[in-house]
Amino acid sequence: MKKLLVAVLVLFPLIMQAQDLVLTRQEMIEPTPKWTGERFADGRPKVSDDLLKRMRRIPLEQAWGVLKAEGYNNQYAMDWKNIRSGEILVGRALTAQYMPLRPEVMEQIDRKALKDGRGPGMVTWPINMLSQGDVYVADSYGKIDNGPIIGSNLGTAILAKSGNGVVFNGAVRDLRDLMEMKGFTSFIRADHPSYQTDMMLKGINVAIRIGPVTVLPGDVVLGYMVGVVFIPPHLAERIVKTGELVLVRDEFGQIRLREGKYTSGQIDSRWSPEIEADFESWISVNPGKLPYSKAEMQELLKDRTW
Repeated sequence: MKKLLVAVLVLFPLIMQAQDLVLTRQEMIEPTPKWTGERFADGRPKVSDDLLKRMRRIPLEQAWGVLKAEGYNNQYAMDWKNIRSGEILVGRALTAQYMPLRPEVMEQIDRKALKDGRGPGMVTWPINMLSQGDVYVADSYGKIDNGPIIGSNLGTAILAKSGNGVVFNGAVRDLRDLMEMKGFTSFIRADHPSYQTDMMLKGINVAIRIGPVTVLPGDVVLGYMVGVVFIPPHLAERIVKTGELVLVRDEFGQIRLREGKYTSGQIDSRWSPEIEADFESWISVNPGKLPYSKAEMQELLKDRTW
């Protein structure tokens, strides 16, 4: 009897965890204590639309540099198939975790979903929760054959609800149709004509693994070509402002190089006080180059590691 009681005590949390398809608001807030801004009703961080718009100009390299300087060394995933190559994907992550089917766990998930009024079709559950500006990020454990979790119909629904495409550690079907959908910039591992079988949706808006990255709901997704950076929401503004400053400094430097005023060695290394003074004068007569104050610029320059 004692052994049975111990077994129940050990297994009960696991069983309960299996039933928790969606986190509570408090459980959503706890992993992101550094985010002090607006949140969705469920607790997911809501980086502003303005920052998302400005993020589209920021190169992956600049985002990666700030993340590394802040101690975030595992935020970049690469070797994707970008179905609209050359386009940029930016948005707030809404996450989903798929796992290989285990019948008793799936039965618990179905009961929980029925109780929550989710209805049939587990692959639609995360899609129904999307908002404009979201990116549906799913870990379907790289399953290709019998692994696609969306096709053209669900892709259309995703685009309509979020205005974005997806990042899937797995496969899609109907690739030709998805490629023709303007705005559906997506990063996938492969495409396959089959559809998902023997899979189960274990969690929505939970922490997931995408390649070497731990992705949390509300992270800002920045994808281009074959790479995707996942940005903790509390660093989004810093990355945008730093990236904007680097872009403007690059513009100034290239102007001076074309003029022959400085050498490439002078511009491509840490600037001398003379060049910094020249840059400040140039900014003063071109005030619209940065969407924030000169004082903020000076603060970023003071703390820079580049």
